[in-house]
Amino acid sequence: MGVQVVETALRDGHQSLFATRMTTDEVLLALAELDKVGYHAIEIWGGATFDACLRFLDEDPWERLRKVRKVCKNTKLQMLFRGQNILGYRHYADDVVEKFVQKSIENGIDIIRIFDALNDIRNLKAAVDATKKYHGECQIALSYTTSPVHTVEYYVNLAKEIEAMGADSICIKDMAGVLLPKDAFELISALKKNTSLPIELHSHCTGGLCEMTYLKAIEAGVDIVDCALSPFSGGTSQPCTESLNFALQGTPYDPKLNVAMLNEAATKMQPVRAKYLANGLLNPKVLSVNANIIKYQVPGGMLSNLINQLKQQGASDRLDDVLKEVPNVRKDMGYPPLVTPLSQMVGTQAVLNVLSGERYKMVPKEINDYLHGKYGKAPAPVDEEIRKKIIGDDPVITHRPADDLKPEFESLKKQYKKVAKSDEDVLSIALFGDVALKFLEKRNADLVPTLIKVEA
Repeated sequence: MGVQVVETALRDGHQSLFATRMTTDEVLLALAELDKVGYHAIEIWGGATFDACLRFLDEDPWERLRKVRKVCKNTKLQMLFRGQNILGYRHYADDVVEKFVQKSIENGIDIIRIFDALNDIRNLKAAVDATKKYHGECQIALSYTTSPVHTVEYYVNLAKEIEAMGADSICIKDMAGVLLPKDAFELISALKKNTSLPIELHSHCTGGLCEMTYLKAIEAGVDIVDCALSPFSGGTSQPCTESLNFALQGTPYDPKLNVAMLNEAATKMQPVRAKYLANGLLNPKVLSVNANIIKYQVPGGMLSNLINQLKQQGASDRLDDVLKEVPNVRKDMGYPPLVTPLSQMVGTQAVLNVLSGERYKMVPKEINDYLHGKYGKAPAPVDEEIRKKIIGDDPVITHRPADDLKPEFESLKKQYKKVAKSDEDVLSIALFGDVALKFLEKRNADLVPTLIKVEA
């Protein structure tokens, strides 16, 4: 059997290239064709799609999922889920995690890829248990990074723990595109020897390595790879689906994708890419290769965020300084993998360190919480001098952070019963507060004239 492919264009592709701004209509544009390609799954939801729908697109993310499910009859739908963070930026109570998993599966998700930014598996447990409970397919991702502590042995031990937790598959989530071809071969070979689970590889083309890495991973026996349809591939996104399919044709690894359907889908999606290039949201900078990424470890979404942050501050010329500061902040913080929410936290801290002219003069609340242990256990020891400078002699928690959180779903349901018309609405409020409330109030106001009309 050939290598299988997960299509990322409709989630990570546009998240990495133009800040997740694709509308639901654009997502649906070539979905019927993509559904006939023969993918293992289509990644459609999670990550930043939820936030972007509510905050920027004036759309209901749940409605997007339902519309996609209606069209997709042949292909599994996959989402990205940040463990105890769900799709937000803090830890949520276990009851909210469980309810979110339940509703995601009810509304059409088949596979939930669950990860924790720190690879602290205590932060995965609630989401994994809920996925199993509601009969979803549970994939656990290892957040891949390089540092003195992130060795092959480290990942093998993590994979064994993940298998014991009940995962259905493992994903190596190389969010910054820093996995080198030889390291991919070594890591996947070791994982294949030590676990019986299917292994998927997710990476990015930012550093110019990804296609070579995928090929070595495939030779090492990887089961599934993440690719993006040509209009949304390359740069800070994933390798091109069509190109990988051609490269493997006639080999034992041939994915045997439907080329005619891929071509039709790509033709339909080309104008969408052209639109975002023309309006500036797709910055040509993110389409070029940046080999320094291998040194700085900055993921695609983080890079486009840093460019935007600096642009807003009128400091675009300081990008190189900020990129040089990122590894320093990361080392101070105990080498966290740079993935949401840690990538935003470390990135923002690097920007503040550079623009204020003094390191850790200004510190976001999230970094403060992280140093108190509220995000989980850092992979390596945190720089104690810096911790002391920021939080003084405050105690640092060592237990699972969510153990301190009281159930919150039912009280939110009661509090917002006038605005929230469904459990899905309550979950939107739980994750995105005022942003969700603003959206729901507008939606409800728009519904009123329709109801009056019907009654009349």
